[in-house]
Amino acid sequence: MTVPHVYSLSGKRVWVAGHRGMVGSAIVDRLRSEDCEILTAGRDEVDLRRQAEVEAWMAKTRPHAVFVAAARVGGIMANNTRPAEFIYDNLAIEANIVDASWRNGVEKLLFLGSSCIYPRLAPQPMTEDVLLTGPLEPTNQWYAVAKIAGIKLCQAYRRQYGCDFILAMPTNLYGYRDNYDLTSSHVAPAMIAKVHAAKLAGAPSVEVWGSGAPKREFLFAADAADAMVFLMRHYSGEEHVNVGTGTEVTIRELAETVCRVIGYQGRLAFDSSKPDGAPRKLLDVGRLADMGWVAQTGLEEGLRLAYDWYLAHETPR
Repeated sequence: MTVPHVYSLSGKRVWVAGHRGMVGSAIVDRLRSEDCEILTAGRDEVDLRRQAEVEAWMAKTRPHAVFVAAARVGGIMANNTRPAEFIYDNLAIEANIVDASWRNGVEKLLFLGSSCIYPRLAPQPMTEDVLLTGPLEPTNQWYAVAKIAGIKLCQAYRRQYGCDFILAMPTNLYGYRDNYDLTSSHVAPAMIAKVHAAKLAGAPSVEVWGSGAPKREFLFAADAADAMVFLMRHYSGEEHVNVGTGTEVTIRELAETVCRVIGYQGRLAFDSSKPDGAPRKLLDVGRLADMGWVAQTGLEEGLRLAYDWYLAHETPR
């Protein structure tokens, strides 16, 4: 399927909100090959949870395009223990950026959601139209509700004000500049950090939360960034678009792959007293594939690249 050129980034001021996070920094990296001016704002410059600060910064910088990659994110433990932060911070960030974008005449905005927006027991693979058809996964409901609100917010501004605000729903991401703090990280970076520590210590086993049976889909963050730029340039619709690989592995298979990449020979000890989360989360990426975009980085290759970055940046030298 040939996708028509919809929006040119050439000569545009492009704000990447959340540029220091994994996906935001990947978008910044990807945009360096575009003929555009990349705008960023650190926490010391703008608190995205404060409406007045966001409005003042946007009125001063006047971006043409915005990627909303800023969010309060974390794994199961973080979601379970800090629910107020996950719902308030994400609601405030998205509301402030979306409204200020409309008020300041932003030409195009892309809002990043998450695959956790879908019902816990949604039919697999999950198509975009299963949103709001069933109960959410309890362990990340606070984050999911905020992201769903962000989707509806963008759609509302599109309907009422004619804003070209689009929506991308990436699957589980990993890659450069990931969060390796075991109290707040997602499963892939947590596994890398745990297995690396076990290898250094010569430990006979490494603990893995849950049964190892749940299935997950993983997308390398650099691929996700490429998809975001692709959608910014080539998509202009109200419906959100799934972004993923269309393939899945069990958590056990993920852990085994990490062990292989790191060269750890010990055994995996699954702690079934810890929560599994949703039993399966696989996106149907047919809509994006029909537009002409598919992921390029396989899981083992991506984990090797992520581990190389971890060794270079997160471990003592």
